[in-house]
Amino acid sequence: MTDGQAAAPYPIYPVGLRLVGRRVVVVGGGPVAERRVRGLIVAGAEILVISSSVTSGLRELVQAGHLTWAERRYADGDLATAWYAIAATSSPEANAAILAEAELHRIFCVRSDDAAQASAWTLATGQYGDLTVAVSGGGDPRRAAAVRDAIVAGLADGAIPDRPYRHR
Repeated sequence: MTDGQAAAPYPIYPVGLRLVGRRVVVVGGGPVAERRVRGLIVAGAEILVISSSVTSGLRELVQAGHLTWAERRYADGDLATAWYAIAATSSPEANAAILAEAELHRIFCVRSDDAAQASAWTLATGQYGDLTVAVSGGGDPRRAAAVRDAIVAGLADGAIPDRPYRHR
């Protein structure tokens, strides 16, 4: 993506991804990576975490067999088998390199430190029964989380009706 594309005044196109059995590469091993990985596990993704260190929570997930951990820094070529990538390191330079490789291979990539440069975003999501609520906050993650929480609470207390329109 060029700088002009990042600054374009176009809204995002929300989409759901079926990641079951598909390789997702998460570069970084901190709290942000851990939050993303937990959602990817629920989605059934085949997860590779690349980081020289990981949180204790990620270490537990590795030990439980929920993901693979490559205990090293990111290297060019790490996204070769990925369907989706998440750049969640503490280094803007590394995150930019990850995004550049993703762009080269036409892989959608979340960049945790600079969403405006990324080709994908992680929306604030919540569950109510079999409903998934996803909210984009226009660049304000706390706003998105607050709106998501309000919608889920409204569904739970009946303020927002949940009526099936189709019988399965």
